[in-house]
Amino acid sequence: MSAATRIAREEWRALLRNRAGVIATLLLVALVLVASFVSIERRDRIEADRARYQASVDAGFDRQPDRHPHRMVHYGQFVFRPIAPLAFFDAGIDSYTGNTIFLEGHRQNSANFAEARQSSLLLRFGQLTPAFVLQTLAPLLLIFLGFASVARERERGTLRLLLAQGLDGRTLLGGKLLAQAAVALAVAAPAFVVLAGFALAGVAGWGATLLLMLGYAAWLLLWALLAVLVSAWAHDSRAALAALIGLWLIGVILLPRALPEAAAAQVVLPTRIETEIALHRDLARIGDSHDPDDPYFNGFRQQVLARYGVSRIEDLPVQYAGLVGMEGERLSTALYARAAADSAGREARQNRFVHAFAALSPLIAIRQVSMALTASDPAAHLDFLDQAEAFRYRFVQTLNRMQAELIPHIGGEDPRVSADNWKRVPRFAYRSYDPLRDAGAIRRSLLVLAGWLAGLGLLFAVTARRIGRVAR
Repeated sequence: MSAATRIAREEWRALLRNRAGVIATLLLVALVLVASFVSIERRDRIEADRARYQASVDAGFDRQPDRHPHRMVHYGQFVFRPIAPLAFFDAGIDSYTGNTIFLEGHRQNSANFAEARQSSLLLRFGQLTPAFVLQTLAPLLLIFLGFASVARERERGTLRLLLAQGLDGRTLLGGKLLAQAAVALAVAAPAFVVLAGFALAGVAGWGATLLLMLGYAAWLLLWALLAVLVSAWAHDSRAALAALIGLWLIGVILLPRALPEAAAAQVVLPTRIETEIALHRDLARIGDSHDPDDPYFNGFRQQVLARYGVSRIEDLPVQYAGLVGMEGERLSTALYARAAADSAGREARQNRFVHAFAALSPLIAIRQVSMALTASDPAAHLDFLDQAEAFRYRFVQTLNRMQAELIPHIGGEDPRVSADNWKRVPRFAYRSYDPLRDAGAIRRSLLVLAGWLAGLGLLFAVTARRIGRVAR
């Protein structure tokens, strides 16, 4: 048995004699397990509810009676965002972004029914998920277990004896770190087992799962290493504890919550009312499909007549109003797409502002890795919005085309097409988001964690060389 292993074994014995530490560790492990199973049950329940609602909405659309197609355009359709398989581990921004969109003609609605709007303010501190426990509570446990690892030896006078017996600083610190690292990985082990179970069952991909485990292992080892180093530099255990608690408060609590506010002040997002006013102004500028005297659609009418080789609208083989609806939808969709791209760009700049400070708070890095790999980050939400908008356009244009092609053959004052046509309208089918699509962002965040470990590793080497003088 090596000297470092013997040091680690003695450290484990000291930790086992610390009844409060043992109880706290067992409670945290139990909390990780409880958070995992509660989150899985909650995800499965919500996913079942959304699938049932989507099936109910689709069935309700199919049951509509004979109608004019344009009325079905305004009847609209609801779509629900499915939850990613690993989102049980980290809910990310899913609780704040909304999960349901009402799709209709002439406008692009936002996602609604965000859980944060229907829950208590405690949700803003952190939802009980394995990610929250490992990101916020596990470092605090490692602090309380490791703050006295070296300082205790100095206070008892055993540090000088160990060094006098020929034990070098590298071996001493290595043994202490080995003991704390084992505790850190033991705390994360239940969550890792659950993640591996999802991968083995084929529910989640091994690539995202292994990277997620790697990220959290680096995050916890970082705190174990930090606890040992601060304990080695501090004059006593009380000073070590105060310093580590201060680092935890700044890096885990204050900075991650203050930086988004700073980003919002740095890159201002227009309010919903401001956006709606600007969109209506732009819509009036490009042309009003409901105004027969609109200049743009006057020109459009001449183009349609020329295309079909007739001189009057009454001579068209299709209904002109349906063609106008299709053209108006094309114009308004392009306008809403530009507005959505502008909003997404502003949000991306806000996120880049926050992520630029990951070197000061590695929690930002592990949070980015966690949300990206569990498909609960802004990129996954934007992918859902893009898919929903692409479906909305197909949905509306299919009904507009029915109006243009079927109504001329029906006639009458209140022409209606057969209800059988509603079954021809496309249905929303969400394509699962690939968590590894934006590998660059994940790689950058993992490099930040690796950089922190490398920096602390250099400090570890310096501390090991100076540990003898520090003991005096």
